[in-house]
Amino acid sequence: MASRQKPIRRTTKGKSANYRPTKSGAGMTKKGVAAHRRKNPGSKLKTAVTGSVKKGSTAAKRRKSYCARSAGQMKKFPKAAKDPNSRLRQARKRWKC
Repeated sequence: MASRQKPIRRTTKGKSANYRPTKSGAGMTKKGVAAHRRKNPGSKLKTAVTGSVKKGSTAAKRRKSYCARSAGQMKKFPKAAKDPNSRLRQARKRWKC
């Protein structure tokens, strides 16, 4: 029998914060991404693309892809889409969607 691994803590407060609080844009922190990658070798998870990027660059393509995916979430969860303080809306704002 395989032993079950503990998932990474979904905390937004204190030193061990793996996720950003909603007020500061939601999403994972660098520390959270590092924790995920340690538990999942071979993972290619990265943090949000927040700076200005060159058109057509890899980062710009990641942003465009995220924005398209999260637009689908806006359709699926209209309640979150209407609330300006929802994690979805704050994350999209952070990604500059």
